[in-house]
Amino acid sequence: MAGPATAERGERQQESSSGPPPGRRFTRPRLRTIVVLALALVLLASGTVWVLYGSNWLRVERVSVSGTRVLAPAEVREAADVPVGDPLVSVDTGAIERRLARRLPRIDTVDVVRSWPSGIGLKVTERTPVLMVRKGGKFVEVDDEGVRYATVSRAPKGVPALELSLSREGSAAASLRRFGEGRLVREAVRVAARIPAAVARDTRTVKVRSYDDISLELSRGRTVSWGSGENGRDKARALTALMKAAPDARHFDVSVPSAPASSGS
Repeated sequence: MAGPATAERGERQQESSSGPPPGRRFTRPRLRTIVVLALALVLLASGTVWVLYGSNWLRVERVSVSGTRVLAPAEVREAADVPVGDPLVSVDTGAIERRLARRLPRIDTVDVVRSWPSGIGLKVTERTPVLMVRKGGKFVEVDDEGVRYATVSRAPKGVPALELSLSREGSAAASLRRFGEGRLVREAVRVAARIPAAVARDTRTVKVRSYDDISLELSRGRTVSWGSGENGRDKARALTALMKAAPDARHFDVSVPSAPASSGS
């Protein structure tokens, strides 16, 4: 009795071992699911590409401008030359930024952003003049980096004039050869940035004769010998204290801030 039962069990085990191991083959329903998912992904990707590039839903329809003070928004839009009607996703924002920087030097920085579903935003920061250069009957504005970026017919209010009195002889000529006019202009900008606020309101001219000889001409005929642009904070503090101690003086010298001096009355 035991023999046949044992043989039957052996046959069942042999049949079981000859079949495919579990998990080694995809069943028909699983294969169908994978195919359907793959087709769905292809259709989704194709639909996304069509919506972004082929449809009329996500195309540039408007260009907004913010942050302008002197420039007119219409002037910025014209210089930006945004491709209205093109797919929003294809707009080259970097090219627009470079175009604005080249065409409108008054712009210091600009951020070009996509405003979905159909807008481009131009966020502008204009340069601020810290000095101006008289040129004929007009004025050239100079920013805090020494960049001469715009010529205007009226002097900007509260901005001192930059006067370059650069001699071609003696020590002044040596200073000009060593540093160049551009560096001397930047030194004048450094000085203008350190003038105390109370003094800045009365400053009419920043005069540059050489790297170490920069002076201020104030209202009521007063002058300040500042020297170079170095140690600006110390010179500003010394000038403030000196003008309080000698309010009727006509000339102030802070070129050596540890030993300031005043003269005249």
